[in-house]
Amino acid sequence: MNDTPASAIPLPVTAVTCLEDRALVERATVLDLAAGVHRLRLGPVTALAVDRSLRAELTPTESTRGTATVLDARVVRSWSPRAPLPPTADDSPLRHRIHDLEQEQLTATRHRERLEARLALLAQLAADLLREIGEGAGRGEVEHARWTRELDRVDAERESYGEQVRAVRARLARLAAELAEAEAALDEAEEEPAELTAYVELTVDASAAGPARLRVEHLTPCALWRPAYRATLDGGTLRLETDAMVWQRTGEDWSGVRLTLSTARSALAGEPPRLTEDRLTLRERSAEERRTVEVELREEVISDTGPAGTGGSTGLPGVDDGGEVRVLRAADPASVPGDGRAHRVPLSDFAAPAGSEFVCAPELSPLVTRVVRFTNASGHALLAGPVDLVQGSGFTGRAELAFTAPGAPAELAFGSTDGYRVVRETEESRDSAGLTQRTVVTRTVRLHLSRFSGPDEHDERLVTLRERIPVSEVSAVEVRLRKESCSPVPDELDAEGVVRWDVALPPGGRRTVTLVYEVSASGKVAGL
Repeated sequence: MNDTPASAIPLPVTAVTCLEDRALVERATVLDLAAGVHRLRLGPVTALAVDRSLRAELTPTESTRGTATVLDARVVRSWSPRAPLPPTADDSPLRHRIHDLEQEQLTATRHRERLEARLALLAQLAADLLREIGEGAGRGEVEHARWTRELDRVDAERESYGEQVRAVRARLARLAAELAEAEAALDEAEEEPAELTAYVELTVDASAAGPARLRVEHLTPCALWRPAYRATLDGGTLRLETDAMVWQRTGEDWSGVRLTLSTARSALAGEPPRLTEDRLTLRERSAEERRTVEVELREEVISDTGPAGTGGSTGLPGVDDGGEVRVLRAADPASVPGDGRAHRVPLSDFAAPAGSEFVCAPELSPLVTRVVRFTNASGHALLAGPVDLVQGSGFTGRAELAFTAPGAPAELAFGSTDGYRVVRETEESRDSAGLTQRTVVTRTVRLHLSRFSGPDEHDERLVTLRERIPVSEVSAVEVRLRKESCSPVPDELDAEGVVRWDVALPPGGRRTVTLVYEVSASGKVAGL
């Protein structure tokens, strides 16, 4: 078996399928194989590659007569810090300065060690000389001249070498300070931390020599995408551009890859939910509970029918695919650097006729908002996401687009209009009937709508006003809209209790809309 080559074979990224919180990376290259079993080293690849998702496949080319099989595939990782080698001509002067200081420090350290060893020998010589003087004086041998001459020579040499040691130690202290400053400057300017690199090691068996196409797939985290839109309103036409905002910090750049965007949630575990015990018990109602009916007013969000979980808390924030996996593809090769920043990748665009209306819900806000309605003509589902709004004057704001199926109607709010003002007033009266003991609550809502127009405006504009009335869920409480007291009569009252008026306002016009409804409850109702 041929061993791993010294240099790795490049394995570039050719296609990427970006999921909600990870990416499926596809790599491809052509290998020139000899007959037999080989161990190949390919890469480098991202160190974040998921080992258990690695899949390699060899396909012989048309000119290859034999077959090639992948026997084993694995990801091998290693740390690659900068080797402690002498700097080259391409290195910076700061790195050369550090190298020179280290060499000078090494030379001074060795010189200090030699001087300290010589001082230790002189100290031993002085000790031996003093012992000899003591022993000679005890035996009566007196050699004053020689002893004096030897002691003077040893003391002079010890003093000389001591001064040299002190000088070398001071020099080493200065070198250590300069080296510390230079290394701190290098850390801030050039030094990079040790890098974790990864390679793919393949063991292949080729029956005959020849080229073969290799395709490698693996999952990697630190990559995600979200939809984003740009809506341009020009008269009665709306142009909607669909883009993908892609973030990735996998340690490598994606350059000129086939990019596919998917809403698949591979992170969700395929295991059933835990079952918890829920006990229901029956009991007899008390006499007080039979005499009274407890009611309360509560706020309910009006929701459209659709698949469970759309826009709910079960999905990741910002992604609403209607409960079905959606796949979008970029028309052109895309490049996404691995810098962790958002990069915009165009997906599709279309222009459709758009109708505009001015809408106001005074109970929620006194502002009149321009709402543009259009049909999804993109050919694919529009996922929920932010929309940059552009009109004739340029960028005007940002809105949210809800999930829209192909061919379904959609709407966008293009912000409030300063030419309108709405003032809301409410009144409430309560009355009780003596015989039936019913309580009747009458509420009156008055909406004062004004239009401020410029001198060049001469046409009427239709403003849609929406108010709501309570909806009863029990037979003991009745809610009735008093159309005879409303001015004007509402154009529509839906099953959710939302009342709508279409009010035409001329330039500088004013209108007052009155809504009257009553809530009637029997005497046994409490809490109203």
